[in-house]
Order: sequence, then structure tokens, then C-alpha cells
Amino acid sequence: MSPEIILGLIVIAPVVVLLLLRINAALVFLSLCLGSVLVQFVAPNSNTYLAEFSKYGYGVVKAENNTVRLILLLVPAVLTAVFMIRTVRGKGRLLLNALPAVGVGLLAALLIVPLMSAGLRYNIVNSDLWSEVRKWQDLIVAASAIVCLFVLWVQRPKTGEGKHGKHKG
Repeated sequence: MSPEIILGLIVIAPVVVLLLLRINAALVFLSLCLGSVLVQFVAPNSNTYLAEFSKYGYGVVKAENNTVRLILLLVPAVLTAVFMIRTVRGKGRLLLNALPAVGVGLLAALLIVPLMSAGLRYNIVNSDLWSEVRKWQDLIVAASAIVCLFVLWVQRPKTGEGKHGKHKG
């Protein structure tokens, strides 16, 4: 499979899933950011942590093992997606959710590709499309973060509205 198709699938798959299942993409974006922090700070010590919890853990998982890094990266986003299924209601909000969903797909590509197996990573990183993505990565991350924050601010609950408001008595 060509590197462009693989990269396209990495970007498009989350967008489609988030929109079809009506998952709040801004929260998934923030969960991907959390996963990135976990990869940066927890993965280097994964041997130590695993050894603490399992008598068989030490030596099984190496800190340079990209599988552990992928798990740390994706688990927060996957769990957030599962818990947030059908939380986007209304056509307007679903359309508004499309922008952060694209941000999730693009950020996922930027974070996942470096953690892929060496051969697959080599093919993708040496493609012209990846060069363009890397050239624009600062703008992709910044714009996606701003869009996600904006969507979260717009979606905040209105105070005093709805059926859970104060009752006159």
C-alpha cells in the first residue's frame, strides 16, 4: 500500500468515526495531547512501572518499544471516544464538530507515524506528502488547538436553561 494511502487513512479514519458516532472531537483532541504527554514522560520508565506491578514485567517491555508508546498515546483518546459516543447533538453542533475532528486526524498522523514500525515509518517519512505535512505541522497543531478550545467554549452549558433549572415554589 502506498505511503499516501496509509497516511490518508490515518487522518480520515478518526474524522469519519468521530462524525458518525457523534463524538466530541475537541475532547478527543485533548486526549491525544494527554497521550503525547504520557509518551514523553511515562514511556521512558515503562520497564520500572511494569516491574512494580508484575513479577514478569521487567525486561518484557523495553522503553524504546514503540508498541508501548502507541498504547500510551492512543488509550486516552480511545477511552474518551468510547465514553463520549453520541454526545454531540444537533446538526449545527455536528457541523461545528467537523473542524476539531479534522484536527484529531491530522494530530493523530503527526503523533502516530514516528511510532510506527521502521519499514512503514521509512516509507511514509520519505514521501512528498509527509514532507508537506511536516512543513505545516506547527500551523496544524496551533490551529487545531485553537479550534478545539473555541468549540469547547461555544458548547459550554447555558446557565439557568433547560429542565434542570430552579423551580418556583
